[in-house]
Amino acid sequence: QVQLEESGGGWVQPGGSLSLSCRASLPISTIYQVGWYRQAVLGPQRALVASVTDRDGTEYADSAKGRFAISRDNAENTVNLQMNGLKPKDTSVYLCGGQMNYTKGIKYYWGQGIQVTVSS
Repeated sequence: QVQLEESGGGWVQPGGSLSLSCRASLPISTIYQVGWYRQAVLGPQRALVASVTDRDGTEYADSAKGRFAISRDNAENTVNLQMNGLKPKDTSVYLCGGQMNYTKGIKYYWGQGIQVTVSS
């Protein structure tokens, strides 16, 4: 069982920056992949924003490339998402998701989500 807790959301004006942090209940180095996702307004769909693997391989949504940066901090046991140049369309609930690879299969864990609002 892995618990993930997000922090750092809030309100910012267009063009501003926010940093999100996801803290895990296990050493972050033991989680294969940790990502940040946007929750759909309607329905349970989640869209990947950025992810990082245990070997520091990263992946970004096209909308995040050049503006967002994801990183793992093993000492703090967190995965952080630095968001710069924020736009109103970035407004969403952001969730932290972790993928664990067990011998019996893959399991995903999710945080509760945190609101990010970009508006003037």
